[in-house]
Amino acid sequence: MIRAFVPFPDKRLKTVCTPIASVDDCIREILTDMVDTMEAMPGVGLAAPQIGVMQRLAVVDASEVRGQAVLMGNPVVLHASVKLREHDEASPNLPGFSATIKRPRAVTVQFLNVAGEIEEREFVGLWATSVQHQIDHLNGRMFFDNLSKVKRDMLLRKFRKGAR
Repeated sequence: MIRAFVPFPDKRLKTVCTPIASVDDCIREILTDMVDTMEAMPGVGLAAPQIGVMQRLAVVDASEVRGQAVLMGNPVVLHASVKLREHDEASPNLPGFSATIKRPRAVTVQFLNVAGEIEEREFVGLWATSVQHQIDHLNGRMFFDNLSKVKRDMLLRKFRKGAR
């Protein structure tokens, strides 16, 4: 099922999400809905608070062919490369706005998979960017929080001007 996005500046987008205790059928259903919602955007990732679910859940799929989504509960970055990568990032919660963000080019992430098992996986390139972007959402951060104060203020000023 495709779910509606929480519009910025909804306070849920600035709230740290609650860890899940385990992966059950309810969690799997949310994750499936998140994949459906991500595909409908279309996008390369989605975090639960973006659809108003305040749990530490995220999905990413930066594959060329699609259908390779990684579904994660309680994702945590264990290691990040020193080498950075620039990429234009955006959010369906703030449509029409984007910014170039520098993030580690590769990350190793630990998470609960859909079987409820702890898994570690390395993500590189766009996959790594998307995973980090989603973890930011789970921590109450949006992509523009990674900008300098001047650039962030400019982006938010444009948003407020357009919202009037």
